[in-house]
Amino acid sequence: MSKTPDTLYAAPLNELIDFQFDERVVAVFPDMIQRSVPGYGMLISTIGLLAARYAQAGSHCYDLGCSLGAVSLAMRQRITQANCDIIAVDNSPAMIKRGRELFAGDKNSTVPMTMLCADLQSVIIENASIVVLNFTLQFIPLHERLTLIERIYQGLKPGGILILSEKIAFAEPERQNFHVELHHDFKRANGYSDLEISQKRTALENVMIPESLADHQERLHAAGFAASELWFQCFNFVSLVAFK
Repeated sequence: MSKTPDTLYAAPLNELIDFQFDERVVAVFPDMIQRSVPGYGMLISTIGLLAARYAQAGSHCYDLGCSLGAVSLAMRQRITQANCDIIAVDNSPAMIKRGRELFAGDKNSTVPMTMLCADLQSVIIENASIVVLNFTLQFIPLHERLTLIERIYQGLKPGGILILSEKIAFAEPERQNFHVELHHDFKRANGYSDLEISQKRTALENVMIPESLADHQERLHAAGFAASELWFQCFNFVSLVAFK
């Protein structure tokens, strides 16, 4: 399937509004995410492998902040345990509409999958063996993040996992600059101009609040998780698995 190129920030904009997952973003999202997040394809495929290992028979697998459902489809293609289903949640109607179209074309699995247009903070998490927050928590207000992680922990079955992928920040200015500049180089190598990089960064400033790796690890521990493992990092993008 061909991708519509991301040119949303290619021309100078008189007024930059906060980034939102509307129809314009949905149309270019596959191209945007591949060119913006280093290692994105490997992240998605590896989450599928984690699902194959940790999904439990008769349980739910949640993809919270699912966007177009790439994580859900990767899990769906790998899960073999009996009577599992996938619940994918996003609050963008445009994302869910397009995601359902992509799901309808997936004939490689019979694992049931439901895509819900809802606020993920209002969705009941229960009987879960896997919950995924793939670059989702960074859009949740800081003071609400622990409550969400605690709800996920309570909804997980013993032996269940939370997969948490995030863009992180560094307290030391030198380390922060190192990772930010390398990420910008990654974007330039993928065809984004300095204008596009600058305008998108400004649009995201008020809606995406990254934290340090230590902040995430401490929150997972505070919520009750027995352990967490950093399994992926490329520049300032990481993914952890937390175990109940």
